[in-house]
Amino acid sequence: AEAIGDVFTEVVVAPDYTREALDILTRKKNVRLLKVPEIALGKSAKKQFLNTRRVVGGLLVQDRDLGDVDLDKAAVVTKRKPTADEMEALKFAWKIVKFVKSNAVVYATKDQLVGVGAGQMSRVDSSRLAIIKAGNAGLSTKGTVVASDAFFPFRDGIDEAARAGATAAIQPGGSVRDQEVIEAADEHDMAMIFTGMRHFRH
Repeated sequence: AEAIGDVFTEVVVAPDYTREALDILTRKKNVRLLKVPEIALGKSAKKQFLNTRRVVGGLLVQDRDLGDVDLDKAAVVTKRKPTADEMEALKFAWKIVKFVKSNAVVYATKDQLVGVGAGQMSRVDSSRLAIIKAGNAGLSTKGTVVASDAFFPFRDGIDEAARAGATAAIQPGGSVRDQEVIEAADEHDMAMIFTGMRHFRH
């Protein structure tokens, strides 16, 4: 609540609020607080819902992306395995990138989302945008991890992440150039996990 209180925020959505959090958040002018118990993690969050998209002459209906992967069992494809802190950060970043508009790339630590790149035509541009956004917010990408909602098609995304100071990466894998991407991560001494599942949001 204190971190949210320090930045411009119009709406906060949470499963619930403590009295202390309410005291902090209601100090802000014109902030709207929404209590939505259904978004809490647990059985209710796994209920099947449908996503809809309007198209000319109709409506596309699909299941909500409820895909989940046990990241502790996911494939580490690099020579170096993630440290415990990197693993926590990778899990956090993977949860976030799922809900970002594709092409999505996020930088995070185990405690904080640092930069978000969304909706770009290329994955490397999304990565660059995330780095710029982090800098604009006064945050550093050094020591972060990077998550991508779909595979890195070329090594440039990993090279860009390494230049930004990321130490580990998580992505679905599945590119015809996966081996080049893995080699790039190894060159930069980055740990990388392949989830085998993508989260592509349009």
